[in-house]
Amino acid sequence: MKRSASGPQKLPLNRTDFEKVSRSRKAYPSFNIELENSKLTTVNPSVPAKELVTSLLEDDISKGLLRQSNFKFTLKSDLELIITNLTPSTKEPSELEQQAAQE
Repeated sequence: MKRSASGPQKLPLNRTDFEKVSRSRKAYPSFNIELENSKLTTVNPSVPAKELVTSLLEDDISKGLLRQSNFKFTLKSDLELIITNLTPSTKEPSELEQQAAQE
């Protein structure tokens, strides 16, 4: 999630992990959810989406990141998870800008 601050982060997921827990080899979950300040804003999310949010909120580091920023999680049917940080970035001034301000 940290890397998504500079742009959408794409993570390919392991297809065999989904096939182990699914009875059908062709049914892969897909969802699109948004979290604002660690609160799920998507109405009626799917079970896999709820499980992802629960897992993220159980981890202290990801829970802290979710409180600080707004995120969009998209799981595509080809099992690619895309994490997008929706919080506007606050650009830190470069060294040259800092030097110019001091002069």
